[in-house]
Amino acid sequence: MNLFSSPIMKNLEMALDGSALKQKTISNNLANVDTPGYKAKETVFNQELKRSLQAHRTDQRHFSFSTGSSSSFYVKEEANTVMNHNGNNVDVDKEMAELAKNQLYYQTLVQRINGKFNSIKMVVKGGR
Repeated sequence: MNLFSSPIMKNLEMALDGSALKQKTISNNLANVDTPGYKAKETVFNQELKRSLQAHRTDQRHFSFSTGSSSSFYVKEEANTVMNHNGNNVDVDKEMAELAKNQLYYQTLVQRINGKFNSIKMVVKGGR
């Protein structure tokens, strides 16, 4: 058994990848806040992660982390937003709020992975 390819680690890795893509998308939106005609982008990955987790539940009371396939993350253009006078639709307040949410999410995932690695380290050291 490979310690680093467990279903839990795969899901945590997938979530980190999605969070990193979201960070990049938000950064691009903020960098183009004054670019005429720029349309804000949005990263879609939580729906994919939830779909993957839900597909493997055997009972409503159970929560399984196993995944049989890798989920895809993608960036889409936001369509339901108000345009500025220059055709740009980036909302700085919304982007900053999403940035803060994403940072908390990423930090939580990193803490969870660190916990898994600490558990493996303790087992390797014989419980010391």
